[in-house]
Amino acid sequence: MPPVRFHDPGLICHDFAGSVLVRCPRCDRIAHHERRAPAGPRVICRSCGLCRSPDSRSWPGLWLETRTRHGELWAYNLAHLDLIRRFVAADLRERDPWYEDGRKMTAVGRLPAWIKSAKNRAEVLRAIDRMRASVIAG
Repeated sequence: MPPVRFHDPGLICHDFAGSVLVRCPRCDRIAHHERRAPAGPRVICRSCGLCRSPDSRSWPGLWLETRTRHGELWAYNLAHLDLIRRFVAADLRERDPWYEDGRKMTAVGRLPAWIKSAKNRAEVLRAIDRMRASVIAG
């Protein structure tokens, strides 16, 4: 079987920050922080009906975050989590041979070394799968 390949698409974390999965400040279930909402940034919860601007003093916590024995793993949304999963699961990780300005600092380029390490692959993939399941169950 040929190795699984991953080619870095060159996305940065800001590309995923438009819609972030957060914990609802009212009911502690999954909610969305919409940064580009027509009326300004909003936290929207479908469970309790909350729809308001986030409080600048108490930012809602990310829904997609977990601790491992090596450190904390987090993602803004399912698209960001999928990018990290594809990167970690790949046997062969490729980048363009040339670097434009800022190109080295892509979302996968900025991942900590313990996430990139092949010896931690199984543990990181289990953590990612748990986070994905929490969105389905949440």
